[in-house]
Amino acid sequence: MGQAHRAESREHFDNHLKDIRVSQGLSQGELAGKSGITRQAVSAIESHLYLPTTAVALRLASVLGCRVEDLFSLAQSHDVIVGKLIGRLPLRDKKSLATRVKVARVGARLVVRPVTELGEMLSYTVPADGYAAEAHGQVSGAMVRVNLSRDRQAIEQQISVAGCDPAIFLAGAHLRQHKDQTSVVGWTMGSMAALQALQQGEVHVAGLHLFDPATGESNLPFLRRTLKNSNYEIVTFATWEEGLLVRAGNPKSIRAVSDIAVPDVKFVNREEGAGARLLLDQRLHSAGINSDRVKGYGTVVASHFDVARAIAGRQADVGIGIRSAAQLFGLDFIPLQTARYDLVVPKTYLKSHPTLAHLFETLVSRPFRNEIEALGGYDTSDTGKLHALHVG
Repeated sequence: MGQAHRAESREHFDNHLKDIRVSQGLSQGELAGKSGITRQAVSAIESHLYLPTTAVALRLASVLGCRVEDLFSLAQSHDVIVGKLIGRLPLRDKKSLATRVKVARVGARLVVRPVTELGEMLSYTVPADGYAAEAHGQVSGAMVRVNLSRDRQAIEQQISVAGCDPAIFLAGAHLRQHKDQTSVVGWTMGSMAALQALQQGEVHVAGLHLFDPATGESNLPFLRRTLKNSNYEIVTFATWEEGLLVRAGNPKSIRAVSDIAVPDVKFVNREEGAGARLLLDQRLHSAGINSDRVKGYGTVVASHFDVARAIAGRQADVGIGIRSAAQLFGLDFIPLQTARYDLVVPKTYLKSHPTLAHLFETLVSRPFRNEIEALGGYDTSDTGKLHALHVG
């Protein structure tokens, strides 16, 4: 074979000959005989070792009853980026060559997360930004190549938020309706994990609800102890009700945290560092109850909705969460406290990110506030309020 007929790189050329041949039930020898070429030539073409001449391509297409461009075409050029992986890429078999991922520019670097980390429902409704190929099994911190499937400008505008309030996706929907086409992607995690993700440069915004009973303040005491400087804006998203979620009718007659420390009550917990876990531990301590007396204390789920789902599915009797989660799953709710859910954002991101400031403008809009109040359990009286953070 002459150099002129050698196949181009796979990245530049699509070859569907084998797929079409197999779909029609033809062997390589049968196709070769009907096309007037050798079986070895068919094998070489399918293996990207030989680029057929126009005459050969036309004969193959005629035998297979298709167009030449159905068999051979120039591959679409991909916009390829290299970013830092957050999470883990799944191990796949050879038939699954790519993993759907979300990409965000956070500060000076690109971060990549598998779409599946959004959860079972959102992973089917939130489109991927690209596909990580040939990087199966890689873990957090690895640098991975991603073939982008969305416009790079849209990715640059995307806002990544860590926290446990699912209403952040509604904020994104309102932002797109009234401001621009910016996507807001919420990564579900507890308050301290969200703050850690922000400090590590993995997200633009962290949401938290950590109530300090000693001062009666939400979030600020924890932020003063955790953050190294005051270069952050603290903005209230909403105030919500936190309490005990129980099945409709409250069959175990649970009225307070002290009622969960009995043998026939099964609890479902949140991870350490979550606001709900902190509230539970505070109330157990105040009641003089050791956590080992709580059946299910070590049973941990990842979100308010997961707590509600476990109770509705009779996998647990009670858990701590927000009123809106109880309402969504038809559960009864015993209020324990109101707490402020605040968003923490570095001031540098507000200046450098093209659309991040628009998100905070959306939060204070009346249409958005009306919508989350209608969810139940939210008070937007202080939504958009800034809180001064003095560190050191």
